[in-house]
Amino acid sequence: MNPGDRVRVDRADRTYEGVLLPSSTDEQLVVKLEGGYNVGVDRDEADVSVLAEDVYEIDGTDAAGDDGASEIEFDDDLPTISLISTGGTIASTVDYRTGAVTAQFDAEDVLRAVPDLAGRANYRGRVVANILSENMEPPLWQDLAEAVAEEIEAGADGVVVMHGTDTMQYSASALSFMLETPVPIVFTGSQRSADRPSSDNVMNAVSAVEAAKSDCAEVMVCMHATESDDRCALHRGTRVRKNHTSRRDAFETVGAAPLGEVDYETETVEFRRAYQERGETDLEIAPDLEGDVELLKFTPGMDPAFLDVVEGSDGLIVEGTGLGHVHTDLIPRIEELIEDGTTVVMTSQCLEGRVCDRVYDTGRDLLEAGVLEAGDTLPGTAKVKLMWALANSDDVAEAMGTSLAGEIQERSVPWE
Repeated sequence: MNPGDRVRVDRADRTYEGVLLPSSTDEQLVVKLEGGYNVGVDRDEADVSVLAEDVYEIDGTDAAGDDGASEIEFDDDLPTISLISTGGTIASTVDYRTGAVTAQFDAEDVLRAVPDLAGRANYRGRVVANILSENMEPPLWQDLAEAVAEEIEAGADGVVVMHGTDTMQYSASALSFMLETPVPIVFTGSQRSADRPSSDNVMNAVSAVEAAKSDCAEVMVCMHATESDDRCALHRGTRVRKNHTSRRDAFETVGAAPLGEVDYETETVEFRRAYQERGETDLEIAPDLEGDVELLKFTPGMDPAFLDVVEGSDGLIVEGTGLGHVHTDLIPRIEELIEDGTTVVMTSQCLEGRVCDRVYDTGRDLLEAGVLEAGDTLPGTAKVKLMWALANSDDVAEAMGTSLAGEIQERSVPWE
């Protein structure tokens, strides 16, 4: 009995028929019913009969061999795409012990779960982590960058990183600074798990693979462009932000249009903006990070003593108001931090536009205290960039004021 077999499950009070799916635990069976929903049954309470060995197929081969392992044949006429899993909803299942969604699948399980990937590419699967994205940490960014570099060195024509959506923008930013890449690196995820009829996992995964076959050799995020299953947007890794908790089109490029789109029906990729083309640069990796960097959001009434929590830190990103301001009473404490060796960088809480501390007295005082401006860099991106710059740049001030991976736009202009 293997995942993909059609089975009948008899219990004392009910009988189910459906397709056996991979389970998150050895104690439960997971069966997909004809209506599309999944049920979980304790193995020791069920009598299971195999009705048909009706396995999913991947690239024309059985997804499960005699030992239940994935068997994926290579086609010399297809590009090779590396699927790297870090966990998250796109690579998750329901834990029927608790009823919660957990990150349990490895990359090959994703291939079983998304048979629409068949015939589009040759696939190599690799698991870097198996976590929900709120548990992502900077050392894992380094592991991820190393894994992506190794896959590219091994001949991958593109890389798809399956990642939880809540911190995807941070990881995409991290790899944007750590890697110079000759091939596309595409992050994708899922807002809704595969057991839900409204899941976005299939379309996002398929569109990400199509983007990984494209000519854009940058770090991108591929997620739904609308609530419908029509197209996915391709966002530059340093300019993207998750702006909704649950909508399928939760991700947006801030301050500009997305780099491009993938039309799901026609399977075409179209770019709207300039990008680095495939093969323009050689692979380079600079994975070092300075982890002691904090991100602080200024709010009215904040006690200057609150800054004591970052005393001794190597870096601090401040989300200031408007053009990049804080209360005047905080400036002396910020100056003390800078004098003690903390690099302080100003960003804005506004979603669009850039900081400019030369307009008002408060801003001029901040500059005189030694605060650096980050242009229109997003606060989360600025934190990742400062971690990278402190570990890799001889001139941190220049690095934070220079666009290294598209994080600072040349101009802030209205757009539709």
